[in-house]
Amino acid sequence: MSRLNIPLDALTSRMNFSGRFEGLRNQSISSRFANLKPISEFLDFKRISKPANFSEVQSRINYNLGYFSSNYAVVFCMLSIYSLLTNLMLLFVIFLVVGGMYGIGKLQGNDLELGSWRATTSQLYTTLLVIAIPLGFWASPFATVLWLIGASGVTILGHAAFLDKPI
Repeated sequence: MSRLNIPLDALTSRMNFSGRFEGLRNQSISSRFANLKPISEFLDFKRISKPANFSEVQSRINYNLGYFSSNYAVVFCMLSIYSLLTNLMLLFVIFLVVGGMYGIGKLQGNDLELGSWRATTSQLYTTLLVIAIPLGFWASPFATVLWLIGASGVTILGHAAFLDKPI
C-alpha cells in the first residue's frame, strides 16, 4: 500500500504547526487509526472547563491536538461522509466521474463499439467532461468544502480548547 503524501507545509507554515504533523507523514493510515482513544475519554464531560486565559487555550489546543489526533481524523471523516450524504448531487457527480473513468480505462485504449456506432476514448473522455463539469458546478462543491472546513474547525478546535488536560 502506498503512502499518502499531503503537502502540509503549505497549510501550516503561517500557523506554526509544522512540527506537529511530522508524525502524520511518517505513519501509514492503518497505524494512524490504531492510536484511537476510547470514546469515554474523548467525550469526558467532567474535564470540560472554561480556560482562564489565551495562553491556557493555546496550551490545551497543543496538547489535545497531539493526544486526540486520531479521534479528530475520525471526526473529520464522519463530517465528510455527512456532507456527501446531504449533498446527493455531489455524491452522484463523484460516482459518475469515477465510474466513467473506470469504464473508459477498462477499454484499454480501444474504441467503444455499440452496433454500428463507434466512439474513441478521446470522445468518451470529452463527453464525460462535458457532462460532469456543469453537473459539478450545480452540485456546489465549493460550498460543501467550505462547510466541511468550518464544521470540522469549530468542532475540533472547540473540543481541543475546552477539554482540560488529564491529571
